[in-house]
Amino acid sequence: MRRAVALLAASLALTGLATGCGGGGAEPGAPIGATVVLDFTPNAVHTGIFAARSEGFYADAGVSLHVQIPGESTDAPKLLAAGRTEFAILDITDLGIAREKGLPLVGVMPIVQRPLAAILARADRGIASPRQLDGRTVGVTGLPSDEAVVDSEVSAAGGDPGRVNRVTIGFNAVSALAAGKVDAATGFWNAEGVALRQAGVPIRIFKVDEYGAPPYPELVLTTTERVLRQQPELVANVVAATRRGYRFTEANPARALDDLLAADPSLQRSDQQAQLQALLPALEPEPFDPRVLREWAAWALAHGLLQEKLDVAAAFDLSA
Repeated sequence: MRRAVALLAASLALTGLATGCGGGGAEPGAPIGATVVLDFTPNAVHTGIFAARSEGFYADAGVSLHVQIPGESTDAPKLLAAGRTEFAILDITDLGIAREKGLPLVGVMPIVQRPLAAILARADRGIASPRQLDGRTVGVTGLPSDEAVVDSEVSAAGGDPGRVNRVTIGFNAVSALAAGKVDAATGFWNAEGVALRQAGVPIRIFKVDEYGAPPYPELVLTTTERVLRQQPELVANVVAATRRGYRFTEANPARALDDLLAADPSLQRSDQQAQLQALLPALEPEPFDPRVLREWAAWALAHGLLQEKLDVAAAFDLSA
């Protein structure tokens, strides 16, 4: 998720979280150390990773996995490129932008199978479709991806994106909508959307893949071309164990949620349970669909998120 995060000192002391990168020098037969940098602070979307670690799936695969929280959403691509981490969870757009900047990053596994981006609209203001956002006030964070979501949804619904009154509200969609300061706002249906409904705010959720965008994987487990070339077994084992963790989450959501909360006791169980329930259909750990990736690349280019055509076969490992 493309959210800037101010790390509190306490975050570094979270149970089971570590900031060190995996290294060599292990005894023969010992687990291989590796680090994954999250895209955001731990939350329900990461449940499969924490379940895989807690249930011993990484250990079964011969991997000792450390989990690192990013200081900023831009940290992970830089850490990967610098060789300071072997893996990271990236927003698919961040992966594409990193490739354009010459960073040799490769997506190896989708974490979610569909976009999380959406327009969240007040249901009590007569907005039954993104088309009805013409002349309405829509809060955006200021990120280019938000502009793409608004343009895509309003256009696909038959409206005129140029007639939408966009105001920058940062990452305050929940408070702005709850207070009625905007008619709608961009946000994630699994996070802000769930929080608003829990708070009793009447909203309608318009998911971007229902209005113009393909069903692309929003979050992607990413490594570098170097790691993929030099340590293919490590990559394969991490991918296999992570998939196992998400399959476990699908089959045992309550126990997997326990694993997440054990790693970060500061999380509220009711919040994460509601988010996980919403996410479960999108967490199915399937391989990449090359057709969908090509459709996403074309959509991202058309909406200005990418500046040049992406080489999908180079940007994603399609062999698994």
